[in-house]
This record gives sequence, structure tokens and C-alpha cells, in this order.
Amino acid sequence: MSTLTKKRKVINYLANGNGITANEAKSRFGVGNLRATISSIKNQVESFGNWEITSEETATGKTRYFMVDTHPSHRTYGFSSDGSRYML
Repeated sequence: MSTLTKKRKVINYLANGNGITANEAKSRFGVGNLRATISSIKNQVESFGNWEITSEETATGKTRYFMVDTHPSHRTYGFSSDGSRYML
């Protein structure tokens, strides 16, 4: 099995309905520049209209990013931590 990139790990994490801040991304996945990673992810996942990257400000003033499924009733799979798909 191949090793997942940091970007792929973040995508999988967000695809499962989680939000992430820069500090969380650094501690979980070793991502040093989450803003740049999110920009790259946004270009990739929004190009086909299936996902949308959103953000909100936390109570402490940090930015938390989310990946929202634009077709949630049609999605039949999620991603495990090793990158493999599983049925919902």
C-alpha cells in the first residue's frame, strides 16, 4: 500500500465531516502551511462541483476549514485513516 501525502490525509479528514485548524493540521498530519494546502485542495475538489471548502472563525480567532459535500444524499462512501474508501 502506498503512503498517503499530507494533502490526501487532510482531504480524507475533511471528507468525513470534520473541521480543522492550522494547529490541528500540524499536530495530526505535519502540515506546516494549512492555508496553502487548503488552497490546493479547494482547486482540486471544487473543480467538479461535488465539494465546497468553507471556513469559520473559532472563539479564539483561528480559522477552521471544512469540506462540505454539495450532494450529501448521493454520497455512499467515506474515507478511513489509511485512505481507503468504506461504505456508509
